[in-house]
Amino acid sequence: MPAPPLDPTVYASLRGVGVDYDGRPALNSIDLDIRAGTLTVVAGPNGAGKSTLLEVIAGTRSLSRGSRSSIPLVAFVPQRAAVSDRLPVTVRDVVSIGTWGRTKAGRQRSSEARDAMTTAMNRLEIARLAATPFSSLSGGQRQRALLAQGLARGADMLLLDEPTTGLDSGSAEQIREIMRSEAGRGVAVVCVSHDPAVLSIAGRIVRLEDGIISLDRAS
Repeated sequence: MPAPPLDPTVYASLRGVGVDYDGRPALNSIDLDIRAGTLTVVAGPNGAGKSTLLEVIAGTRSLSRGSRSSIPLVAFVPQRAAVSDRLPVTVRDVVSIGTWGRTKAGRQRSSEARDAMTTAMNRLEIARLAATPFSSLSGGQRQRALLAQGLARGADMLLLDEPTTGLDSGSAEQIREIMRSEAGRGVAVVCVSHDPAVLSIAGRIVRLEDGIISLDRAS
């Protein structure tokens, strides 16, 4: 695992990062620091490399060139479309995944893990759905369950890919409030979004064009 950044306020650092797909660059010459307590929104047109950049920050995408360093504990919440409807799991099962790695092997159901799950589900108002099959949930309920999974991890860096897309106004506002709250308590929150309401609460906006950062500013 790469060493964490020397600056304790920098939770992820990318230097000269490039990612190629089939010999073509999806990201190129990316220099980016993600700092504690900041809500960063990554924006740009379809195909600009936004989701790839989020995967690089999460450490789930191999680099073609450049370097990445980050803190070890990251929560990555994917788009709800990336989760199969056929998975035979309940809401509790989905949220419990966030606690994996928090405790010693074989102790995922410890009191610490249970408390983290309960707190996360209560914050997202889905505790009453704990035994409900994930496949039967509405879009907003699914996204709240996935976000609860991320919160249950207790990570210092929270990464979200299009978390409000296609949601009703109430669910979208709830998720925006969670993002604001997490950044306010010192978590580094990075969100890929083209939602104007999400952009309006950003502390920082990074815009990608053809895999290159064309804008990086505090909002």
